[in-house]
Amino acid sequence: QVQLVESGGGSAQAGGSLRLSCTASGISFTDFTVAWFLQAPGKERIQVASLSRNGVTAYYADSVKGRFTISRNDAGDKVYLQMNSLTPEDTAVYYCAADSRSSYQVIGNYWGQGTQVTVSI
Repeated sequence: QVQLVESGGGSAQAGGSLRLSCTASGISFTDFTVAWFLQAPGKERIQVASLSRNGVTAYYADSVKGRFTISRNDAGDKVYLQMNSLTPEDTAVYYCAADSRSSYQVIGNYWGQGTQVTVSI
């Protein structure tokens, strides 16, 4: 059974940092393109970062470029999203997703349950 579990969400002040983790069981991220999405209240879910299967190539939405970094551990069972210079606009539920396709635009075969990030002034 495949399971993705996000952790690391919480509250931060504007300008602060958080690091999200996504732990996989039943699959290895070395076989999947993995992405982080956010969904703000009342808005669509959007992809903010993705990482290729080999862990080398990353893509970022313009809104987070230079502030967020996606990475993966060597074992291939954890993916991280380092979020710096947070703003209130980053407040959302964050999801990780794994996609068996190689495209950097992830549709997602598997999804986590999400973790809440709240950024206050």
